[in-house]
Amino acid sequence: MIPAAFDYEVADSVEHALGLLAGDSDAKALAGGHSLVPALKLRIARPSKLVDIGRLSDLAYVRDAGTHVAIGALATHSAVHRDPLLQEHCPIVSTTAGQVGDPQVRHRGTIGGSLAHGDPASDLPAVMLALAAE
Repeated sequence: MIPAAFDYEVADSVEHALGLLAGDSDAKALAGGHSLVPALKLRIARPSKLVDIGRLSDLAYVRDAGTHVAIGALATHSAVHRDPLLQEHCPIVSTTAGQVGDPQVRHRGTIGGSLAHGDPASDLPAVMLALAAE
């Protein structure tokens, strides 16, 4: 199936992305696209605009944030799976990320997209809910 028409913008910073998204209540952020693109093709999602945030490397991190481990929205499933901090302090997240899709999906798909779309076929939203993640 062919997706409905939409505008496309590439964000060059987090602030730029937020501005593009704030200006349009029907806009959606796009990074890896593994959750959003199938929804677009089936016309389950019909955003007026896609804001490509895939190049914003400052959103791709796993780091110690003192009382918790912080994971950036653009951290790929593969990066989350391999991260030693998560393997030590929250192995259920690391292990689950390593089970998402196939290697191609794990290398491109992002944890933010997986959580934002809450696909019932995905284990990560259930894991994060069980952990009371924010």
